[in-house]
Amino acid sequence: MPTATGEKVWIIPDGYIPELSSGNLTSHESICVLNTASEDAHLNITIFFEDREPLEDIAEVVQGRRTKHIRTSSLAKDGKAIPVGVPYAIEVRSDIPIIVQYSRLDATQAENALMSVIAYPIK
Repeated sequence: MPTATGEKVWIIPDGYIPELSSGNLTSHESICVLNTASEDAHLNITIFFEDREPLEDIAEVVQGRRTKHIRTSSLAKDGKAIPVGVPYAIEVRSDIPIIVQYSRLDATQAENALMSVIAYPIK
């Protein structure tokens, strides 16, 4: 049986979905999760803001021995989603250890930029 690799809590302090994109691509951000264990990972995601209460208890599942790319624009709770043009931060909690990476495609100008970083693991 493959074992879980990583940590159970991950922080991504810099999130931002631009209001406008140019060209054929739409700016977006993704939480990229790797689950090396045989069992499913049950995630609980919280989105923090500068000027409003967080969006809490957003559930996602990453199947065992799989990866999942979760677009932040798809995250919602009780009909509330992350607004565009508003800075935010992310906390990802899992019931088993996982690996979390964060990716951003910035298509706000003709010269697109792709950024990807490992999230901050909490031990």
